[in-house]
Formats: sequence, structure tokens, C-alpha cells
Amino acid sequence: MMMSRTKCLPLLLAFQCANLVSGGIVIDRNAPEQATAAFSFSRVPSPCRNDAATQARFILVEGCLDSHSGGLDKLHDGKLPADEDEPSSNFFFAPGTDGGRILVDLGRPMEIQQVNTYSWHPGSRAPQVYKLYASESAAAPPRDADPVACGWRLVANVDTRPATGPVGGQHGVSIDGTIGRCRYLLFDVHRTEDKDPFGNTFYSELDVIEHGGPAPEPVVTGGARETITIDGKYQVTLDTTETPDLTQWARDELAPVLREWYPKIADLLASPGYIAPRHIRIVFSRDMDGVAATGGSRIRCAAKWFRKNLRGEAKGCVIHELVHVVQQYGLARRANPNANTPGWLVEGIADYVRWFLYEPQSRGAELAKRHVATARYDDGYRVSANFLNWVTQTHGPAVVPKINAALREGRYQDELWQKLTGRALPELGEDWKKSLIEKR
Repeated sequence: MMMSRTKCLPLLLAFQCANLVSGGIVIDRNAPEQATAAFSFSRVPSPCRNDAATQARFILVEGCLDSHSGGLDKLHDGKLPADEDEPSSNFFFAPGTDGGRILVDLGRPMEIQQVNTYSWHPGSRAPQVYKLYASESAAAPPRDADPVACGWRLVANVDTRPATGPVGGQHGVSIDGTIGRCRYLLFDVHRTEDKDPFGNTFYSELDVIEHGGPAPEPVVTGGARETITIDGKYQVTLDTTETPDLTQWARDELAPVLREWYPKIADLLASPGYIAPRHIRIVFSRDMDGVAATGGSRIRCAAKWFRKNLRGEAKGCVIHELVHVVQQYGLARRANPNANTPGWLVEGIADYVRWFLYEPQSRGAELAKRHVATARYDDGYRVSANFLNWVTQTHGPAVVPKINAALREGRYQDELWQKLTGRALPELGEDWKKSLIEKR
């Protein structure tokens, strides 16, 4: 429904600038805690998958694409990011630049009823700042030229930055009304701030609704974002908005494991004054390759791999990633810029908890006879987990937690093993190897 300028005014007062050049502009925002992958707004239509932009040609005529951006196709592929900080699911310009210009060729002249743009980011890359032009000609002017002077018609001047308060979350813009008949659209996009190099917006989708065209079909998400509370102090959000087929498994199979094991891991890897993350997000990603990855308190799981391993390693894999959430070894460099956090210990401790505490019955970290001769304590993952389990059995259960605390606090050195066990690390490695040979 077209909104009059008078009706839009109270909404627009909350933003710095949204000039009604032609028709009306409606701006809406979902705060980070309200945002979901469905991009549901109260005043702006949700993204659709069958609009005119779906088949249009998008051309970058000015500006540089960020190397971490998903590319121009992310603007009109009918797919949406599942989380607030997914660079590969959005389009954005390179750091340190003031945006650029995007030409949209709709393929034929058409009466445009509506242009809608969507963005999502937890910080300053969420707001949208751009001017929209329309033309019958494909000759896009250079950045230093005024498109109006070159025959283009200015349709809208959009700036969704709030005048005060937080800026993060989802921003939706709907340019409605007498946009008119045209074949080409030109978006002159600007960064939202220049206090640091990262002021270019994460644009998630761009829809062009043709007057008299097919009824818009919303992008289907169909999954869920559910938060479970553990022991009254931890909250874990399971996000399957991008992978609805995994919702039931996450709810029925994974959630009980999280309830039992996250507190156990937090207790095992505790250290004085340290509080394990209270809010954890586990996102099942549709397009992610590999298995899983953790950054801070956010775990991303590759849906393709998980679908193949639901009856096998899937839950154990999440246990491994939960250990990384609790480890928080990034804190080490705050205390000591030269902190030493060997990768074999980072992954070895995670696999030790998984294979020897969570699922010892699987015997997943036992070494085959043919691998014993070449095994090293610092091989990482399962091999290092086997070594750490031997250390625990031989020198006591306090060794691994103390090594973990030293890693987190930035004071780890190989000499710590001598202090905790009476044996230097290379000597422990040799003792472990001998024990493996004796078992064969």
C-alpha cells in the first residue's frame, strides 16, 4: 500500500535523512535481539524471491568489492543470511572506501511499483545510505558526475542511520509509489561512517516489484531460532532458520546434550576469575563448507556435513566446538601480547574432552598400530587428545585444567609440563609413545 508523505513523516523523524523525491519512503529497523533470518518488519515488506531483480543483471560500475563479500549476486539471489554477521551472504564494498555505484539492468522497460532494500549487521554496517536513480539509458555516469545532469532521474535519497541510539540490527527500506517506467536503476551507495575502515553496509537483498507483475513470494526460511536456558545461567540459541530440516534434530537430539555438557565443560576448564560465556549461538549454515568453526561464543555448523553425520559424529563435533567456546584463548593476548597458544593444544584439548570424556565408548581417538611409530604428541586433534588422556591417567586429572588456565591467561610455556608432572614435554612425549608400543 502506498503511504502518503504525511503518514511517513513521524517514522522518518527518527532517522537523519530520507528524502521523498518520488513517491514515498518507508524505513524500518529490527533491533539485534529481534532480528531473524525471515527479515520480518512491521512497516516494510519481507524480501521476496520472484521479483523483477531476480532475473536482472547487476553491474558494479564504480567502487571495489570487498574480498570477503559474497558478491553482487547476493543482492538478488532470493536467499538471506541466517545470522547478523555473515560476510559471504551479503554484498559490501571494500574497507576504507566510500561505497560505489551499482547498475541494475532489468532487461526491459517496466513500470516499477516498489524498490525494497535490506541489510543486517550488529554494528555500523547495518544502516543504509544511498541515492536511487532511474533511466531508460544504460550509460552510468562516473562517480564524480551528477547522474541528473547526465539524464538520470533521482528517485530517492535514503539514509537509515538513527539520529541517536544503537544502529545495529536489520534495516529495511521500501521506496513506493510513482517510481515510473524505466529499464535501468542506479544505486549510488555511501558508507555509514569513516571513523574506521569498516563503514560499508552489509546489503542482504534488493527487490524490484513490477506494477502488475506476479504477486511477491516471500523468501522461505522455515527453520527456527530457539533458545534453551541451562542451570539458570547459560543460554544457548539453536539457529536453524536456514536449514529447517535440522530443526527437529537440534531440538530433540542436540539440546539435551548441550544442557548436560556445557556446564560440565565450563567446570572442567574453569580458572580463577574467569566466567565462561553465558550466551552461545549455534548456527547451522546452508552454504558452509567443511565441518564447523567457532569464533568467540558463536559456532557455525556446515549443514551439508551434519546431514550426513546425524547418527554418527554430529553431536560429538558440537562438543568439540563448545570446548573452543569455553577456552577463549584469545584473552591470552590481552594479558600478554606475546602469549604462546600452540594449535596442537587448542585442538588437542577440545578432542580430549570429546573423545575421552563425552564419548569414550566410541574409541575415536585410539591410535591404530600402523600410526604409532609416526605419532607425535603435538600432532593435534585426536593424536594430541590421546597424549593428553595418557598424561591425565599417568600424572593426574589436574594437569589438563592447569594447562588450559595457563593458555587462557597468557602464561603458557612448555616448561610448565615439568612443573606439573616432573617430566619435560619431550620426555612426556617419549613416555607416551612407549606406552602405546607396550599396548600392542
